[in-house]
Order: sequence, then C-alpha cells, then structure tokens
Amino acid sequence: MRCFRVHTADIAYITRQPRGLFTAVGKLVDAKALTAEEEKAYWENRAYFERVLPVPPFYAQGNPDRAITWFKDNENGRRIWREMTFYREMAKKYGLRLYLSVCEEAPGEIIYEDDFQIAVKNPNSAVPVAVREL
Repeated sequence: MRCFRVHTADIAYITRQPRGLFTAVGKLVDAKALTAEEEKAYWENRAYFERVLPVPPFYAQGNPDRAITWFKDNENGRRIWREMTFYREMAKKYGLRLYLSVCEEAPGEIIYEDDFQIAVKNPNSAVPVAVREL
C-alpha cells in the first residue's frame, strides 16, 4: 500500500518523528504567530477537516503508542491533500519547510486504518521511504 506524509523537519515530542503539517500549523497558532484573520481561518479549516477526515481514536488517549499518520495514496488521501491549501499557504508564509515522504508499504505496525489514512507505530527502518522537499 503506497502512502505519503507531509511534514516538517522538526521532531515532535510525543512521536519522536517529523511533525506533520496539521500539527506544524497548529504550533503556529499556539505561538500566536498568525494574524487574527488567519487564526479564524485556521479554526474553520480545522473544524472542516475534523468533519471530513476521521480522527484516529488513539489521539483521545494522548497517543500512547506514539503513532504517526500517513495518507493513503488513493483518491481519498490525494483529495484531502489537495484541500489542505490553507495549511500549505501558512507553512509557506511563515517559513516552514515542508517535506514529502513516500513509501510503497506501511512504514511500521498499522494500529489504525480508514479510507484516507493509516496510523503506524514502531517505525520499520527496513521499509524504504523516499523524502523530498516540497
């Protein structure tokens, strides 16, 4: 199963993996870096994505397995990526370097899956992951 992930180079505290785009932009909000209009748009976008993209249940427990999510390289995953324009614009505006990681198989133990994404724990270093800057 081909999957992809968009992230920064920053390592997230909980997962010890590169921070995903949703979280990276959320950190800009936490830091009060966005304008009032941008922050309003952030909350609107976040609400939209929480409606259309299932939130894996392990997040409610604080992500105890330190899992990370990868979009499936299918129509659903690619559609969500195309819809993430606000997040890409904020990353560009605020100087966040984004990277695209792609792999042909699950890059770890799958603990969650839906039509859009998988979540993995225990990253498997034997799985090749191609990484390029966006």
